[in-house]
Amino acid sequence: MKTIAITIVAFLIMYSAYSQTQAELNNKAKVEYEKVDKQLNQIYQRILQEYKNDSIFTKSMKEAQRQWVKFRDAQIKMKYPPYPNSDESVLMMCRYYYLKELTEDRRKVLTQWLDSEEEGDVCSGSKK
Repeated sequence: MKTIAITIVAFLIMYSAYSQTQAELNNKAKVEYEKVDKQLNQIYQRILQEYKNDSIFTKSMKEAQRQWVKFRDAQIKMKYPPYPNSDESVLMMCRYYYLKELTEDRRKVLTQWLDSEEEGDVCSGSKK
């Protein structure tokens, strides 16, 4: 019996040492999202640089990106409505993880404009 009590106390001490507050979890999710967002912005800037001589494409790309940001923000608001005090709850962490997911998806889409297409693909559109 004494061994079980000691084991339980040791487990509780170890658990409390590794547990995180909700604020810490929210911040961790925010940092992960910001990392992916930075990567997306770098890809976006590279595309604009590589296609700088194609003003029609770059104008379209900028408009598409502005519209995607509006879509992203609307998706977040729909999935996690900004209820009072929701910034202090687990919902903030969930918002950041969903932002990260949406941003990773967008990054994959934009990366296509940096990858070369198979020669002869007549439907590659504006991709080089």
